[in-house]
Amino acid sequence: MSALRPCLWFDGQAEEAVRFYVSLLPGSAIDTIVLAPKGTPGRAEGEALMIDFTLKEQPYSALNGGPQYAFTPAVSIIVPCEKQAEVDRLWDTLSSDGGEAVACGWVRDRYGLSWQIVPQRLLEMLKSRDLEPRQRAFEAMTRMVKLDIAALEAAWAGQSPSSS
Repeated sequence: MSALRPCLWFDGQAEEAVRFYVSLLPGSAIDTIVLAPKGTPGRAEGEALMIDFTLKEQPYSALNGGPQYAFTPAVSIIVPCEKQAEVDRLWDTLSSDGGEAVACGWVRDRYGLSWQIVPQRLLEMLKSRDLEPRQRAFEAMTRMVKLDIAALEAAWAGQSPSSS
C-alpha cells in the first residue's frame, strides 16, 4: 500500500517552491514531475502540474492548482531540530525573501506555507510529566518568536534568562 501524502496547492509556483523546500532538509528530493497535457485548465502544455517530492523522508505532492485556494496557518509543517544552528538556518531561510516570522517557532515562507521550527528538546519538555518545569518552558516559548534552545533550557531549570 502506498504511503499517505499531503498535497500542497500552489498557484503556478509549485516547482519553484518544491525546489526551495528540498534544498532545506537532508533526506529530501524531487521524485517525479508530471507535466500538464494540452488542454489543462490554467496551465500551459508542458508546465509542471503535479510534483511528488520527499522532505526529510516524508512524501508530499505539490499541485499547480490555480488561484482558488491559499495556504492558512491551519496547516503547517513541523520540523524538529536537534541544534540551535539548525533552528537558526531554517528560520532565516524560510523567513527571507518575502517570508514572515510569526510567533512561538512559527514562520510563513514566501509561498505562504506555515512552518513550525521547533527544537526537539522543547517537544520533550512539553511532553514531560514534571508540571512546573513544563509550565516554565511553555511560558518561555510563548514569549519567543524564533525559539532559543538555551533560553528554553534555562526556563526548564528555573533560571532567569540572564543567569543562563
